[in-house]
Amino acid sequence: MDPGHNGQNYRHTSEINRMVDAGGFRKACNTTGTAGKGLTEPEFTWLVSQALQSDLTALGASVVMTRTNNDGWGPCIDARGQVAATNHAAALVSIHADGADASAHGFHVIHPAPGPTVSAQVAASSTALATALRDALVAAGFATSTYAGRNGLIQRSDLGTLNRAATPAVIIELGNMRNAGDLADMTSPGSRQKMAAAIADATARWVAGTR
Repeated sequence: MDPGHNGQNYRHTSEINRMVDAGGFRKACNTTGTAGKGLTEPEFTWLVSQALQSDLTALGASVVMTRTNNDGWGPCIDARGQVAATNHAAALVSIHADGADASAHGFHVIHPAPGPTVSAQVAASSTALATALRDALVAAGFATSTYAGRNGLIQRSDLGTLNRAATPAVIIELGNMRNAGDLADMTSPGSRQKMAAAIADATARWVAGTR
C-alpha cells in the first residue's frame, strides 16, 4: 500500500528533486503533490490508506505501507516500487489525487505498460487489477474521469513507482482536488471510507483469484 507523496516533501526540495531510476530512465525522486481548499494530497492519501490498511487487514491481508506517517518526506518513487518487490507483494496499490482543470472530475486507475522493468505478464496482470478496482469504485457510486484515460483506465510507461514494483501495480487517482464535487468527497470521512472499502474488497478478491 502506497500513500502518495508525504506531508513534509515541500520542506525537502533538494531531496525530492534528486534524480532516480524510474525504470530505464531518470526522473525526480518525488513531488509535493497537489491540494484542494483545506486538504493536501499527502494528507488525503494518508487518510484513505490508513482506512484501506484497516479494511485489508480485516479481510486477512498482510499489508506493508511505503510510509508510516504523514510527517516526513519521500520515499522516492523507485523506493516505493521496490518496497513491493522486496516484500514479494501480491500487488502494489498506490493512492493519489489529481490536480486538473476545475471543470474536470472523476477518478482513473493507472496501470503500467510493458517496458525495461515491466514484463508483459506483470503488465497484463496490472491491467486486470486496474479493471477490478475501476469496477468496484463505480459500483460504490464514484464516477470515472472526464479528462484522463478511457472509462476510468489509462496505461502509462513513465511512472517509477509502477515500473519498479516487479509485481502487478496500479496508481489510483481518486479524483480532481480542484473540482468542487470531487473535493467534497475527499473531505468527507464517509466518502473516504467508501473509497477504501471498495478498493480493499476489489484488491482482496483479485489477489484471491490469482492464488
